[in-house]
Amino acid sequence: YAPELPRPPSDAQVGALHPTASLHDGGWLELGASEWLADKHILADYALLAQDLQRDNPDLAARTRLVDPLVALYHLRLGAEILALRAFQRIVHDQNGDDTADFLFVPVSNAQPDRPGDHWSLLLVDRRVRESPVAYHYDSARGYNDQPAAEFAARLGARLEPARMAQQPNSYDCGVFMVDGTRALVRRLAQGYQPAVLHLDNLVADRQALQNRLRG
Repeated sequence: YAPELPRPPSDAQVGALHPTASLHDGGWLELGASEWLADKHILADYALLAQDLQRDNPDLAARTRLVDPLVALYHLRLGAEILALRAFQRIVHDQNGDDTADFLFVPVSNAQPDRPGDHWSLLLVDRRVRESPVAYHYDSARGYNDQPAAEFAARLGARLEPARMAQQPNSYDCGVFMVDGTRALVRRLAQGYQPAVLHLDNLVADRQALQNRLRG
């Protein structure tokens, strides 16, 4: 489950995470044993993953976007149509202005303008066929985030498809499942698997490993 996402992002934050995105000090990113993940934890872990992907598989890195959770919420899902369109264009286009984004990883929060969110899930958007993108929804509390996932898919013009994911055993690890699911899916894409067959039935979320990554 997830705490409130407290602030809309500035325009400068809109877009894909850059592999050299700076991380904050370890104290700021400290994550307790049963603490809900905040957008800062997800953003930091996505930045680390982007760095690893750029180093290990630059071709896939060039075709993959790990979306800032605040951009996803305040721009893509809850923002006005024109704001959502601008954010989307900045996410999918590279520094040369070319749309190179085959895969989008979008953190899904069920927050509303007047209500903080309490759950994270994940969309993997397969855009290899630009005219008919597919959004695969991974939710560690099955059904909990169906509505916000549908809203995201509609905004992205994508067909929404459910994907299987291991279910969280407690009330606080949804964010860990989300970031670890992202990492698992990126590994599978790097191995040449197709998104349509990428289920996460056997995913084991590892909070300790995430804590270690965030501490550096």
